Amino acid sequence: GAEGPAERPVRQALVSHPQVARQSLDSVAHNLYPLLFKASYLLEQAEVTRAVLGRWPLEEFRLGALLGPSADHPQDLRDRACRACLEALVRGLADHVLQDRSRRRLRVADLTGIRDVQVQRCPCGRALGKWGRTRLLARTCCELQAEPLAAGRPVEVLADLFVTEGNFEAVVQALRPAGPAPLRVHCPSFRADSLSPSQLLHVLRLAGPGALRKLEVVHNVRLHAGHVHQLLAQVGFPRLASLTLPTKAFDAPPACASTPDGEDRLLASIARELGKMTQLTELSVAFSRLTGKIPTLLGPLQTPLRVLDLANCALNHADMAFLADSAHAAHLEVLDLSGHNLVSLFPSTFFRLLGQAARTLRILTLEECGIVDSHIGMLILGLSPCHRLRQLKFLGNPLSARALRRLFAALCELPELRCIEFPVPKDCYPEGAAYPQDELAMSKFDQQKYDEIAEELRAVLLRADREDIQVSTPLFGSFDPDIQETSNELGAFLLQAFKNALENFSRALRQIE
Repeated sequence: GAEGPAERPVRQALVSHPQVARQSLDSVAHNLYPLLFKASYLLEQAEVTRAVLGRWPLEEFRLGALLGPSADHPQDLRDRACRACLEALVRGLADHVLQDRSRRRLRVADLTGIRDVQVQRCPCGRALGKWGRTRLLARTCCELQAEPLAAGRPVEVLADLFVTEGNFEAVVQALRPAGPAPLRVHCPSFRADSLSPSQLLHVLRLAGPGALRKLEVVHNVRLHAGHVHQLLAQVGFPRLASLTLPTKAFDAPPACASTPDGEDRLLASIARELGKMTQLTELSVAFSRLTGKIPTLLGPLQTPLRVLDLANCALNHADMAFLADSAHAAHLEVLDLSGHNLVSLFPSTFFRLLGQAARTLRILTLEECGIVDSHIGMLILGLSPCHRLRQLKFLGNPLSARALRRLFAALCELPELRCIEFPVPKDCYPEGAAYPQDELAMSKFDQQKYDEIAEELRAVLLRADREDIQVSTPLFGSFDPDIQETSNELGAFLLQAFKNALENFSRALRQIE
């Protein structure tokens, strides 16, 4: 980005004399500190970053705002999760609370606002992801709890937490200090993976559920409907705006007997709790069997949803009809209905839903929806009013190159479209390949043929003057920074689960013998 007028001398001083910059901080005007912080972060002068935080003269430090574009420095650094700088920042925060009480100014340190991306643009190229940032902050809090500190008001720290078995103990200690603590952690957003249900309930009770805005419980937290009800009814999240639940979260608990009339009372209770959350606008419940249950689950919600993920939920006609006619339809911005044969099973309700959502829809995901060449005409008609659509993802559908060319020509008409994730054309697979594919079958295609077809599809966009649209085929899913960061722990967790399953199986065999 271009340099602003006030930045040049600060930047030059930092580059040539970081030592001097550190020593002369006391004589720097207070209004230059934000600029000094951003310049030190940009140049990875970690010692200066630490010193700036240690002497921070203002009552608030808000990381996202400081790294974002400003009049003095238009460059946006929020997608730089630079390990060296973030470690220096947290150490500087510790220095700040350890100094003499009369020098402490800071009241609020907001560490949210970092965007985790696949390619780090910082010079060192080493990122510190959300899980690492959580562990770093928790360990720092624990270390400070052991220090003899002068009394004083604690600094309120806002941080997005990502908790797994690997950092659970430190996070619990940071959130529930035994004595006075100089840093008090508050959590606007919380992600949990590889925890037991009891660990999840315990840590969420400590994390200030009353202020929580976003809760993601994913992958290896084995919840059933009883746990979900307990979570919502006993812990309670009055300000929650976004909720993600893991696979099979609505399965009945093992000891739960079904009612004779087939009514799911537990689901109805969960829905009532969701209805109390007046700010809830995002709900992701992928891979839960919800056949015929969508009216029960979404009926009591008081606020229309903007984000809805119902991928692989085994929806039926009643579910689709409810969605198409509900108040949610006209507000949806992000919708995932992957894993349902929408066009062949529910054509009228699916296209009615698309029509209702056309004015707001930005991201639509239809992976493995059994969309074939003969559906393309209907799909083009259904998508044509979606003028705000920015991303369309439809991997895993058995479409030919010819059908894709026709679809791409139509997609050029959508003015805001910027990203298309399209399937490997079926021309690239052996004749009669079965769908949906497993990972092995999916990866066995003619790469040369794929490259030629992908080039043709890009040419369709170029001819329509739409080189602003990015196209790709991420076979094994898009980049997920949180999964990337915790993959080792995830692997160990899955191995342990597999080992336990084998032991249970062999025990059952012995009992039969």
